[in-house]
Amino acid sequence: MMRRTLGGIALALSVTLATSACVVSAPEAPGDAVTSFPQPMPGSGTVVPPDTPLPAEVAMCPGTPSPSSLPPAGQMVPGTTMADIFDRGRLVVGIDIGSNLLSFRDPITGEIKGFDADIAHQIAAAIFGDPNRVHFRILSTAERQQALIDGTVDVVVKTMSATCDRAKQVAFSATYFIAQQRILAPRGAPINTVGDLSGRRVCEVRGTTSLDRVRRLVPSATVIAADSWSDCLVMLQQQQVDAVSTDDAILAGLEDQDPNLTVTGPSMGLEYYAVGVGKNRTDLVRFINGVLLRMAFDGTWMRLYNQWFTPTLGQVWSAPAAQYTG
Repeated sequence: MMRRTLGGIALALSVTLATSACVVSAPEAPGDAVTSFPQPMPGSGTVVPPDTPLPAEVAMCPGTPSPSSLPPAGQMVPGTTMADIFDRGRLVVGIDIGSNLLSFRDPITGEIKGFDADIAHQIAAAIFGDPNRVHFRILSTAERQQALIDGTVDVVVKTMSATCDRAKQVAFSATYFIAQQRILAPRGAPINTVGDLSGRRVCEVRGTTSLDRVRRLVPSATVIAADSWSDCLVMLQQQQVDAVSTDDAILAGLEDQDPNLTVTGPSMGLEYYAVGVGKNRTDLVRFINGVLLRMAFDGTWMRLYNQWFTPTLGQVWSAPAAQYTG
């Protein structure tokens, strides 16, 4: 595994912004004062107004239809969603490329790699017998759900938490990863618990459950909403925010890019990652659950976890236990 793959890019971007945006404006007339401007926030980072209404508290819904038996790869049952995907010749997967360790573009090969990308490859292998029959469509966090509703992707494998609110519009597979929301801060900073975020600037990504959780737990924090976690990383490096708070799997990837940062604090809540699927594609949900079950039993899930996360998050002993609804 190539580690710290995006660190150079993020640090270079930080240096570029720091040297080019620090500014100097010419006086309009003799005697005018020279004005200095702050560095612009990348990704159109904006402050979330404190009076923005909070949505209902997030309720996780990890229940999912029981897995189906898997036909031989390349022999999908006619009339099923999997047969339609097979006939098309590729699995269309919504993903991002800004989450190191989960899904990122390898700067050497240009390939999209990471734990989430590998889950997608496993689904493709079960349909086609070829893990590379995947077309990745890059989505922002806020675009994930609509892409499934519109049918522009077959599945979303992008740190998508299976919440009851989202389940009203899309379907979810069994849980393939359980993350814990924690904090990323500079090493040595006096930020170790959620209470330490009080009065501080915290970066979050739009459309995430972690943004709402920070607003609920620390109403005195100033929440900066960005388009991606890589934008949050740059803002933290430029001292435009004091911390980033989201799932430890995402934070581990950010720490992996910058040794001056560290994941800290106890868990602020659990997030159950699942594969997002179109609402009426129950056959595809059951098929994916069969793939995830096979990965748990044949050791594939553990191999992938050890490859991407054991060095930063530590050892686990099994894949997440699935909860089926029938």
